[in-house]
Amino acid sequence: MNKTIQKFDYPNSLIKEYDHWVLMLRPKQVTIGSCVIAAKCPDHVTSIGDLSPAAGAELITVIHDYEMAMKQVFVPIIPVKFNYMALMLVDPNPHFHAFPRFDRMVVHENTEYLDAAFPKLLNLAETFKMPLESRQNLRDHIAALIHERMPP
Repeated sequence: MNKTIQKFDYPNSLIKEYDHWVLMLRPKQVTIGSCVIAAKCPDHVTSIGDLSPAAGAELITVIHDYEMAMKQVFVPIIPVKFNYMALMLVDPNPHFHAFPRFDRMVVHENTEYLDAAFPKLLNLAETFKMPLESRQNLRDHIAALIHERMPP
């Protein structure tokens, strides 16, 4: 896997691996459920435009899976919106940061999480670290929801 994927604690953060992408739970959360969708490309690929048409087509599936899982993981609270950022300033390989946006408090494992910036632009420097076990449980829950949706 490329350096960008490794930077986001792969394989420990892995939710699902696709043919051209990996979906990973961000080690540093901006909003609860923040993920990284990273292209499985060689290290020398540094532009989204250099990815294959097949990778572009599969990206829609990855985003669909992510959004559908996030709409179920914290029920009855569901994200109001999803924000995606493709910055690639520090981590050069094509990837997107995916953020569910919440207009109310979310409780996960007896801890409250607030999207304090909602409905404004997120500040990526304002992150929080979840306890490791809680983060692993969230990763596993999202992965299970995506797996349940997969056709036989």
